[in-house]
Amino acid sequence: MAPLQQWQLRAEFARRLSDMYAKEVPAYGTLLAVSQEINREVMVDQGADAERLGTISRVSAERHGAIRLGTPREMAQAARLFAAMGMHPVGFYDLREAAGSAVPVVSTAFRPIDPGELALNPFRVFTSMLVPSDRRFFNADLQNRLTTFLDRRRLFPDELLLLADRGAAHGELSHADADRFVDLATAAFELSREPVDKAWYEELHTVSSVAADIGGVASTHINHLTPRVLDIDRLYDRMGQRGITMIDAIQGPPRWQGPDLLLRQTSFRALAEERAFRTPDGLTTTGDLRVRFGEVEARGIAATPAGRQRYDELSKRVEDAMADRPSGAPDPELRNSVAADIWRELLPGTETGLALDDLAYFTFRVREPGRRGAAVPPHDLRGLIEGDWVVAEPVVYEDFLPRSAAGIFQSNLTSDGTKDDDQQGTAIDSERMAGLLDARIHDPYELYEGMRRRSLTEVADALSIDAIRSGATSTTSDRPA
Repeated sequence: MAPLQQWQLRAEFARRLSDMYAKEVPAYGTLLAVSQEINREVMVDQGADAERLGTISRVSAERHGAIRLGTPREMAQAARLFAAMGMHPVGFYDLREAAGSAVPVVSTAFRPIDPGELALNPFRVFTSMLVPSDRRFFNADLQNRLTTFLDRRRLFPDELLLLADRGAAHGELSHADADRFVDLATAAFELSREPVDKAWYEELHTVSSVAADIGGVASTHINHLTPRVLDIDRLYDRMGQRGITMIDAIQGPPRWQGPDLLLRQTSFRALAEERAFRTPDGLTTTGDLRVRFGEVEARGIAATPAGRQRYDELSKRVEDAMADRPSGAPDPELRNSVAADIWRELLPGTETGLALDDLAYFTFRVREPGRRGAAVPPHDLRGLIEGDWVVAEPVVYEDFLPRSAAGIFQSNLTSDGTKDDDQQGTAIDSERMAGLLDARIHDPYELYEGMRRRSLTEVADALSIDAIRSGATSTTSDRPA
């Protein structure tokens, strides 16, 4: 039998995690079923247009997972694990700054980076690391005790890491090794039934429920899994009809009549899960924790740095407009209406407009000769697009929005925790994270820009137009956080 390639390991790992999580959190099984139901409906309603941002087989198979780790050692080991499946760290997210509540973590996402690998299986894992040295959250005494606790635990067995290194080095594993690897990898993220030290967990919980979820237990677990849906608004309503409580709003861009841009996310609220607790007097009792939930996402077109800057400006305008309104209970529909009006005013309403204004990433291919608007091709990209010489195809956004991720985290917190902004934070950036992982943190803009440039080179070669080889390119400096 042929060895299993990295994409096959990735697909099998995603499937096993999904099966495990649906058993642990039954509402996730409902979320999967509703997502698939709606995707089928959208395919009937829209036909081929529904697959504009990915084939239905890819959309239906897509997942992203989220895990929370405690130390640089655990992060580096996770990087080895994911490398075996062709998943590389992409992007850096500081949720300490993006969240209004106490979320003392920094994150990256492990995912495929090659377009062909993404097409085969796009599974990714948003991976967060606790920052115990950040004095805004942890004093010196708590940092020392927390670090000692985390240093004692072992999340990934040696056998798993050895298999991971073998898979990363060879790009494949034998069937026997692959089966063992996926077994061990899945088990590493299974919810432990070992009793939780009640006093220790509660002490951390006063700082942050995220800190307690990471550092208050002797293991880790999948925090959430996320299917992709083609109509997230329809899903949000239908989950409520199924009796499952959703968070207050959909995070990210509004629902509007223009192209889907970047990423929209929502989730059902973290559910009470029964856990065993060990009290200070040595007794074991039962209680519940609310830390895990089911997220769902609708992916749009990747924005260029200019597009991300425009998105941030639009978000600020929405915040300002909502601040001028009477205070009271949040009204998601009002907010969406206000945001949609602002987007219609300040953002192109078509994919062509986004491409021509260099606000979103597209790849380009030469249109069939019978469809071209002139006998001689223009020598600039705008002319080629407007003259129907080339077809612009959207690049799917494969990454995350810090504020949206923080919004999902915050909406599922059981307390706001404490954050002392008068204290000095710990400086961690993409470069430092790369050092901790001993791996390059890929810049998502560079990945998207590479896809665009390669397509323009092919167009230039086909039409003998050297002037468009660089085409509508974005800068690589002054990028939004």
